[in-house]
Order: sequence, then C-alpha cells, then structure tokens
Amino acid sequence: MNKDVLLLNIDKIHTTKLGVLRIKKNLNLDTNNVVEYCKNKVLDKNCNIYKQGKNWYCEIDNIKITINSYSYTIITAHLIK
Repeated sequence: MNKDVLLLNIDKIHTTKLGVLRIKKNLNLDTNNVVEYCKNKVLDKNCNIYKQGKNWYCEIDNIKITINSYSYTIITAHLIK
C-alpha cells in the first residue's frame, strides 16, 4: 500500500499512556512528547515506510516504529539491532 496514505493522516497518529512509557524506554528518550518525536521520524524523507498486514512500519536512524493502519495508534518503537 502507498505510504502516502499514512503521510496524509499524520495528524491522526497518537499513542496510549502505556505506549508513551514503552517508547520512551525502548528508545531511551528524554522527552514526554514521543508522538511528535515519532511523527518527525515518519515525516523524514529518508524514512522507509511500508505496510504489512494491519500495521505500518517506519524505519529510520536504526529505529523501527509500528503504527496500526486503522486507528493510527503508535503500538511501539524500538531500536533495530
């Protein structure tokens, strides 16, 4: 599926309280605004965006962000090893 669908719906991207904690821990972030952090990564022209099943995957800077394609919820983000 075309990544433009995700980019056109960038304003719908959000996460849960537990998602914030999980993403901060996984990426070792020192910010409470993990949604904006993830959106900026997704919007980067070097971000590799692809869809598998019900999720979008966004890979950039050794980070992989998983976003549900129906609800636009950031499920998780982790470092690529």
